[in-house]
Amino acid sequence: MLEQPAKLKIKRLNPRPSQAQIDAFQGVPTGFVADAMDGIGAMHHSIQALGVAEGLPFVAAGPALTAYNGPGDVLATLAALSFIQAGDVLVGSVDGFQGSATVGDRVIGMAKNCGAVAYVTDGTMRDFEGVAKVGLPCWCTGLTPNSPMITGPGTVGFGVHVGGRQVETGDMIVADRDGVVVVPFAEIDAVIARLVDIKALEAELDQKVEEGLKVPQDILDMLDSDQVKYVD
Repeated sequence: MLEQPAKLKIKRLNPRPSQAQIDAFQGVPTGFVADAMDGIGAMHHSIQALGVAEGLPFVAAGPALTAYNGPGDVLATLAALSFIQAGDVLVGSVDGFQGSATVGDRVIGMAKNCGAVAYVTDGTMRDFEGVAKVGLPCWCTGLTPNSPMITGPGTVGFGVHVGGRQVETGDMIVADRDGVVVVPFAEIDAVIARLVDIKALEAELDQKVEEGLKVPQDILDMLDSDQVKYVD
C-alpha cells in the first residue's frame, strides 16, 4: 500500500426511522419482533444484556448508529459519540474480538450524555460498577479489564456485521433480556404491521394457557390425522 489509509471514514447521510416508527417498538418483546420477521433477526446469543442478575436495565429500542473499530480498537466508537442523536442505539463492532474491552464506564457515560439509549457490541466491556452507576442498558459478550487501542482505522455510519446480523445505521435495534433483534430499515413498516396481529395472537394464547390449555388444538388435530403413523 503506497498511502496510509485515513484513520476514520464517516458516512454522514443515513436514513432514520420516524418518531412514530421508533415509538412502535417501545416495550415490545424481542420475541414478538423476531416472530414478525418470520422467526429470525436476532444476534447471536453470546451478545447478552449486561448485569441482568444485578437488576440493571435491560430493555431498549432505537435506531442504530454503527461504528466499526476492528479487533482491539475503539477509535470509531469514540468518534461516533459526535454523531449520536437522541434515542440512538450505539452499535460498536470489533469483529467479535474478545481480548480487550470495547468500552468502559466513561465512554458509556459519554454515550448517555449524548442521548444514546443503549450500547450493543460483539465484544466485551469493562468497569462493571461504573457502568451500573451510569445506568445505560448495554449488551455485550462479557467482561474483561483489558484496555483497547485508539488507533484506527475505523468507520462510522457504514454497515457492520455484529453477532451474525448485518446492521446498517438507521436500522431499528430492539433489545431485552432475551437478546438483540435487528429490523432492517426497509422492513420497519412491514414489521410494525405484523406486530399488531402477533400481539393479538400472543394475548389470546396467554389467556388460553391461564384457563388451563394443555395441548394446542392444531397439534391435537394433527395427532388425529393421517399425517401421523402409530406403532403398537
